[in-house]
Amino acid sequence: MKQLFIILVLAFCMQACGNNVWDVHSPNGQIYVSCFLTEEGVPVYTIDVDKHPFVFKSKLGMVCKERTIDLSEGFRFESSKVTRHDEKWTQPWGENKEVLDQHKELEVRLANSDCKLTLRFRVFNDGVGFRYEYEVPYQVGNEGIIITDELTQFNIAQDGLSWSIPAHFDSYEQEYRELRIYELENANTPMTFRTDNGLYGSIHEAALVDFPEMTLKSDDGILTAALAPDGPNNLEQKAVVPRTFITPWRTIQIGRKAVDLINSSLILNLNEPCAMKDVSWIKPGKYVGVWWGMHLGLYSWGKDARHGATTERAKQYIDFAAANNIDAVLFEGWNDGWTIANAHHDFDFTKPAPDFDLDAVLAYAREKGVDYIIHHETAGEVAWYEQQLENDLDFAAERDIHALKTGYAGWLLDGHYHHSQYGVRHYAILASEAAARKIMVDAHEPIKETGLRRTYPNFMTREGARGMEWNAWSSGNKPSHHEILPFARLLSGPMDYTPGIFDIEYRSIAGNPDVKVWNNTHSSECRVNTTLAKQIALWVTLYSPWQMAADLIENYEGHPAFQFFRDFDPDCDWSEALQGEIGEYIAIARRSGDKFFFGATTNEDGRTFEQPLSFLKPGVTYTATIYADAPDTDWQTKPYAYTIETKEVTSADTLTVTLAPGGGQAISFIPIQ
Repeated sequence: MKQLFIILVLAFCMQACGNNVWDVHSPNGQIYVSCFLTEEGVPVYTIDVDKHPFVFKSKLGMVCKERTIDLSEGFRFESSKVTRHDEKWTQPWGENKEVLDQHKELEVRLANSDCKLTLRFRVFNDGVGFRYEYEVPYQVGNEGIIITDELTQFNIAQDGLSWSIPAHFDSYEQEYRELRIYELENANTPMTFRTDNGLYGSIHEAALVDFPEMTLKSDDGILTAALAPDGPNNLEQKAVVPRTFITPWRTIQIGRKAVDLINSSLILNLNEPCAMKDVSWIKPGKYVGVWWGMHLGLYSWGKDARHGATTERAKQYIDFAAANNIDAVLFEGWNDGWTIANAHHDFDFTKPAPDFDLDAVLAYAREKGVDYIIHHETAGEVAWYEQQLENDLDFAAERDIHALKTGYAGWLLDGHYHHSQYGVRHYAILASEAAARKIMVDAHEPIKETGLRRTYPNFMTREGARGMEWNAWSSGNKPSHHEILPFARLLSGPMDYTPGIFDIEYRSIAGNPDVKVWNNTHSSECRVNTTLAKQIALWVTLYSPWQMAADLIENYEGHPAFQFFRDFDPDCDWSEALQGEIGEYIAIARRSGDKFFFGATTNEDGRTFEQPLSFLKPGVTYTATIYADAPDTDWQTKPYAYTIETKEVTSADTLTVTLAPGGGQAISFIPIQ
């Protein structure tokens, strides 16, 4: 019955378009995209994989407020062409320093009585990207064209399982859901899925620069693009664009194994090349800070007896960083203005708190060879922040500070949604202004990553999902959360998850009267839902070029397992997801220089699997130091138990990897000279 249905659908498509079909194959010939016009002049597309439908006929187009302009139908064909692109390019940092861009491009030029439209499809061996390029020949008002809707459909040809968070225009910090594809009502992207015939896919977007984010909604059972509105008081307006405008790419990554999605560079390849002439100053690194103490309720951000960012404590963290091969320190709450609730204009990013001597801390850090990460919490007041942004960044640059963490906590940005065009523009402004001053950026409460790190590699990492802090003041993140993130959120780019909590049950602060309720729940009622070995492995599996050892430093002092972080280098030259299944487990290897690092984590179920070491350099013998769950470890009942074992291995060896429930394993491979 299903085969008959497919035949009828294909017959209908051919009848609708006659001979006017414009198509293109992937370089390996396995992915096939066709585009055509319906009788009403509506552009549509289909995708086949291995000669079987993957995306049924799906509409394309935009809708604008101006009734005199039709951006969606009445089109006629003007021209088309297919070109091929083969290139290897390098980036200053990333999961892989060298990236292969191999694709075929289909350019279809259309026109109606109101506008011209170029549909540009790029078909890679691992997926498809397409975008709209509109040209309206006459001026429309003073502000521009107001986009009110997008009609793009993703009519997935076969049902299956999907993993996503609900569509939300102000926050990505929600729990992942596992739902049937055809049951999805809405979703943020990346929306990852596995069809019942075993193909994997993920819908997202690339090169989001001056446009609202795209989410997904169900429209008569078909997944359809839904753009973030400007704000709760302006729900109709999605974007304001000039007469000639180009949208972000709409993307569908495709794989035959779950790890194929992780190993794809499609999102990066759909972004513009680096806009910066000098990138020598951009460096990945490791850092520590007092951040976790705030979320536990042990420290405060403000000026009181529990203030975390003091000069004395800063020097302790700097000493720890210098002694443990850690590059930088971060002190949230370093600046003045944290004491008056909701009076965000009191934040001052050029004035230290009374008990934090910034110049003395910077001098001490330089003496110890440790960098400093400055922090700007805006509380979502973007207009106010942009007014002083140049001055604030100059203040940092003049003090030789080259890393910045920003925050946008709270709902809305000056009445606009975080993920609106207003928000997207702000994050682009921040990246550009920071780049002009040689400052790297780590943004929390951000717009989602869409590969812009290729164009602005100083935008190193960002939050954009439920991170570690949720374990300090809520029921926390489930063990399966970490087994979904690499296949969903991290497909878009790096995440500052802040792993590495060794005090799983917060024993070091138990009974401490200084610990206060933060975010409505006392930390004594909470815990981290993993084993200790999994916390170590997360430094490898949850990629970020700036990686934090997030726990209180006293929980690392003298701890044998912290040697992994001392050895670990987040500045990758090569990475590969080796095996895994969405929501179940993941195993990843990375190379930094001549060292390799391996991480594997699992959900609530323990598991054992064989891992060939063929990713190691042939002919080299390595000392493998294995940080593993002990035989009786369990994330619920015995999370601290771990073992450390060393052995000599080569690329011809295979290791048996055993993971406890909620557990993990991390291995460093150091070549024997």
